[in-house]
Amino acid sequence: MTMAKDRSDPELDRELTDLPPELRWREWMRRIEAVLFASASPVPRDDLARVVGQGASVDLLVEDLAADLEGRAFEVAQVAGGWIFRTRPAYAPAIRAAADVGDQLIDLSEFDVAVLAAVAYHQPITRDGLKDIFGKEISRDLIGRLHARGLIGTGPRSPQRGAPYTFVTTETFLIAFDLETLHDLPDREQMEDAGLS
Repeated sequence: MTMAKDRSDPELDRELTDLPPELRWREWMRRIEAVLFASASPVPRDDLARVVGQGASVDLLVEDLAADLEGRAFEVAQVAGGWIFRTRPAYAPAIRAAADVGDQLIDLSEFDVAVLAAVAYHQPITRDGLKDIFGKEISRDLIGRLHARGLIGTGPRSPQRGAPYTFVTTETFLIAFDLETLHDLPDREQMEDAGLS
């Protein structure tokens, strides 16, 4: 996750003491809304705290902002250690039909998703480790596709003979699958019980 540099603006009145408490709270919410709207990546709590008063709870401000957005086409989501604006999934077909989404569309086959899940649950993992899981060779092309989409990255070299590369998931993976951390992945036992692994 990229952390913003400390860009404290001396002209920014964080405390807003000249406003009544209810207007002060509303202004802090709008500041958080503006920061999230302008950011291309999740914004951590510490960065949002730079635009609100000393004693203000960023979590409560974000909760109130999320409540304000209820019924709108977009929402605040907590992913990858921060918050981000995103459109609600129900509007995906309309967006695909009318908007240029560029390379944002992650079009993966069922097997691509299975390999990505194996990387997520067993990282750092080598191609040989993936071969052991799937019982067949995992192509460099498949690994390359996942890497090109930013869903996996290169991890530490394996201590095995030849020191092969390992693969790990990325922040883009967390965002794409609506996860704050890898701990938010479904429990493997629950997936097995549901017949999904």
